[in-house]
Amino acid sequence: MLDHDSEFIARDTASHPPALTPIYKTSVLRSPRLPLISLQNSLSEVTGPVFGYNELGPLDNDLLRNYAREGGEPIGERVILHGRVLDGNARPVPNVLVEVWQANGAGRYRHRNDRYEAPIDPNFGGCGRAVTDDEGRWHFRTVKPGPYPYRNRLNDWRPAHMHFSVFGSGFAQRLITQMYFEGDPLIRHDSIIATIPDPDARERLVAKLDLGASVPLHTLAYRWDIVLRGRRSTLFENKLQGN
Repeated sequence: MLDHDSEFIARDTASHPPALTPIYKTSVLRSPRLPLISLQNSLSEVTGPVFGYNELGPLDNDLLRNYAREGGEPIGERVILHGRVLDGNARPVPNVLVEVWQANGAGRYRHRNDRYEAPIDPNFGGCGRAVTDDEGRWHFRTVKPGPYPYRNRLNDWRPAHMHFSVFGSGFAQRLITQMYFEGDPLIRHDSIIATIPDPDARERLVAKLDLGASVPLHTLAYRWDIVLRGRRSTLFENKLQGN
């Protein structure tokens, strides 16, 4: 751990997984072998960009429609995802760019390197973005992503999950994590989630069913708040200082 004037504080391994976690095979090759070095951020990294609503298209947060062909719609379980971005004192954080990307309802990403045999949905792109309002609120419409197998252990499957990026006031403040869905039986079998030693930290990555925000006879809703700092903060994959 560096002194208090440094920009780098050691990761809290009681909450964050260590860099080397052999249960997740790819960490063996990509985890650092030498201590990390703290570098002074440049001006371009700690300032800008500034995001506003005028930079978003009308369908950017509607994954059901933003890639669909005329008259078409994605295949899968329709869901609404919503929540707030909050600081460590539960205060809303406005004007934050929240981006999501995901697999389609069959568990396949629209990416040339995805070789899973599930079909590509011609009406689903799998990407969206939103800017938080004055109360820190964001929401997306999408289809619930399907699980998919991955080459880790013999029969490992990823639970349904969404990738989230939260962009702060500078390029160095981009935070990335994954969100899961309440009740998914694959969560307790997932090798990636298993690298997180703190059960409470794992639970903070799970969106809760929110029937109050659902559309009757049409769409279920899930709520997931993103907490940037403090004891109840969301676990981020690339947040060096941990929780």
